[in-house]
Amino acid sequence: MERRHFLGAAGAAGAGLGAQERKEGREYYELRLYHLRIPKRDQFNAFMREGMVPALNRAGVKTVGAFNVMIGPDSPTVYLLIPYPSLDALLATRQRLEADAAYQKALQAPAADPLFVRMESSLLEAFESVPRLEAPKKEARMFELRTYESPTEPAHLKKMEMFTPKLGELEIFRRAGLQPVFFGRTLVGPRLPSFTYMLTYPDMAARTKNWAAFIGDPEWKKLSATPGYTDPEIMTNISNVFLSPAPYSQV
Repeated sequence: MERRHFLGAAGAAGAGLGAQERKEGREYYELRLYHLRIPKRDQFNAFMREGMVPALNRAGVKTVGAFNVMIGPDSPTVYLLIPYPSLDALLATRQRLEADAAYQKALQAPAADPLFVRMESSLLEAFESVPRLEAPKKEARMFELRTYESPTEPAHLKKMEMFTPKLGELEIFRRAGLQPVFFGRTLVGPRLPSFTYMLTYPDMAARTKNWAAFIGDPEWKKLSATPGYTDPEIMTNISNVFLSPAPYSQV
């Protein structure tokens, strides 16, 4: 099941990138959703802990994020965040996993009794303003995954532009205590055009406090009211999921 995902799509995306884009230093993220059956939860987590995450590390992925749904649809679902320095690295990782005998053995399960119900996967390109994963300290934390959808590609680019130094939304985030883990534009996946980002907090009380600070920030009020950049002009939907790190998560 793992072998087919993304090879064709990522290769096509890579063919459209010139040498300059590949030298920018921005990471690519594969965001996977593993939808589980409750009776299989412990067995799947053992596979992730002993099979998937070590295999990805052996293949050269340094930091693997794994998260369980706290508040959101389709529980139990495990979110897996896999960062790559380039599209070539993504493809090389796939090849190494295919050649990893221990991983392939751990992945095996009877067709009538699979480890998970289904897996969804999206490919994202890091924002220029947040070019690499910003992993928080390993301590008690929660995470929020937010996806912004736009009605058209021009509107989508407008919303992304708000997070550039020119317009400053990201700086307002940081000033308000909204700590990013990653920002990524969806290249392949559902609900296009869209981008997804992850924030982290010590707890829900901190989230409430920090978002209140952001909403009340005078610069945000000014930016969000700027013609051409208001939500009704460039946004159609915002969805969010609250996540807790799995015991084997490296983020």
